[in-house]
Amino acid sequence: MKTYNYLQDIIANKGAAYLILIDPDKLSTDKISKFAKHCEESGVDGFLIGGSLLLNGNIDETIDSIKSSCSIPVIIFPGGIDQISAKANALLYISLISGRNADQIIGKHVVAAPLIKKIGIEPISTGYMLIESGKTTTAEYISNSKPIPRNKPEIAASTALAAEYMGMKLIYLEAGSGAELPVPNEMIKMVSQYCSLPIIVGGGIRDPKTAFEKVQSGAKVIVTGNFFEDESNWGKIKEFADTVHIYKPKVI
Repeated sequence: MKTYNYLQDIIANKGAAYLILIDPDKLSTDKISKFAKHCEESGVDGFLIGGSLLLNGNIDETIDSIKSSCSIPVIIFPGGIDQISAKANALLYISLISGRNADQIIGKHVVAAPLIKKIGIEPISTGYMLIESGKTTTAEYISNSKPIPRNKPEIAASTALAAEYMGMKLIYLEAGSGAELPVPNEMIKMVSQYCSLPIIVGGGIRDPKTAFEKVQSGAKVIVTGNFFEDESNWGKIKEFADTVHIYKPKVI
């Protein structure tokens, strides 16, 4: 089964999917296998792998460590062309549609496309929008693009609709790693009303209550990241997963 279809099935059966982002620079390789196994046992639906910068981490080694410990999909969330690996199940083929930097909208994609075809990894075209989150994030700085103001949901909704008309498969509303403020609920609601694509929401989600609010507002995929770089928080993963999965199995 293609990874995109897998995510659609999770959304249909559980109401929303829960993914955890692993930055190879932030989680040491000796912890990744243990962490991945714990995530699968706690109900996590998949992993995103990548980061805006990659200094010391290794994408291939990180994926190998995950796959040696669990069977849930690994999806590359690339911060650059160097973050492509045939070892992953799929790759978010991200176009930064909230910005006006042509290199992030189509330029790097032209360079990456032949490599993606050559290695045979599944690309999932994703309209990626940076949302103002209270401070300048690494993604904003590296991409050299301004985020959508958090009090302008109509801009986000119109941008998402344009992405749908252009044939993209997912919309990603991103507050940024370590964001002070998550994507506003009002913005998620308006985007979900205007656009029929599944909406991913990430950044600034530090508790299950906030995750639940995003799903109730229309998010179909919730992503958490650096909150679980602290091992003392691992015990909360199951609570996050149970909260995101708003469709509960019927007891017979």
